[in-house]
Amino acid sequence: MPVLEGRAPGLDLALWTIDAFLLEAIAREALGDAGASERALEHALDLAEAEGVLLPFLLHPARDLLERHPRHRTAHASLISEILNLLAGQEPAPRASEATPLREPLTESETRILRYLPTNLPVQEIAGELYLSANTVKFHIRHLFAKLGAHQRSEAVERARALGLLAPSSRGR
Repeated sequence: MPVLEGRAPGLDLALWTIDAFLLEAIAREALGDAGASERALEHALDLAEAEGVLLPFLLHPARDLLERHPRHRTAHASLISEILNLLAGQEPAPRASEATPLREPLTESETRILRYLPTNLPVQEIAGELYLSANTVKFHIRHLFAKLGAHQRSEAVERARALGLLAPSSRGR
């Protein structure tokens, strides 16, 4: 397929490739192939996050697919939340450029744990989800708080949302 192979001349390949993977995910789910659907959706999300393109997710009937996509097996939980919020008619999160940037970037481990902070899961459950010890999770949370300039979990989540590191809250503002 020329679009998926990056050989379609004169097109915005990122947009069309995301569109193609998303349509594949929808079709494979309709055919009952959950694994292939999940893989195609993950490809679409990978590209969408890298390119900052959300339009295909807003045009195609993918809400149910996104809601069922396993959050523990995706690197794009906050992007999925952002898309679902946009589909629900909520305003997009403030861009990172509108907030004071972090003094030091988050590590990959800190970013993984940050995604769990809005869930209000206890540290032990976050540790179980990530196959880490509770002490390791607490260590990363302390570093997250320091980097975000927060003293409480809710402050850390609010600051991360302001920086665009997490999707906005799905609750009304």
